[in-house]
Amino acid sequence: MTMPLSGPWQQSEIDDFLDGATLPIRLSCVAADGFPRVLSLWFLRREANLFCVTHKSAKLVKLLRQNSKVGFEVSPDAPPYHGVRGQGSATLTPLGEDPALDVLLERYVGDATTDFSRWLLSRKADELLVCIKPHRLYSWDYRKRMSSAP
Repeated sequence: MTMPLSGPWQQSEIDDFLDGATLPIRLSCVAADGFPRVLSLWFLRREANLFCVTHKSAKLVKLLRQNSKVGFEVSPDAPPYHGVRGQGSATLTPLGEDPALDVLLERYVGDATTDFSRWLLSRKADELLVCIKPHRLYSWDYRKRMSSAP
């Protein structure tokens, strides 16, 4: 089954954007009170899925265990606006020996020897891998349109 795509980008362009982005993913979950919560997390793409790492005590864990449906967006905060958003489902598994945290540190911090990196790595045994399986993807790209704006 092919995942529904909408917007100007083909799947390969979406993949290239997500692979090259050092922007956080904005992840939306619905809490028990029915209101959405939006969190920003580091992410990486592996094949068709997006992965994040979070501590087992994070409120996100409770939210995802109550309702695995998520919305997400990856886009810069400044013009010209472009990016990818979607909907999907999330699963949680122990991080274990998965290299995701190391990959995320390299991608977002660039150095695993900083105090912050060492602190995150010291908690590795208590980290969970969040796997987001997209069900729909939407792209938008206003760069061409905005480049002619005054």
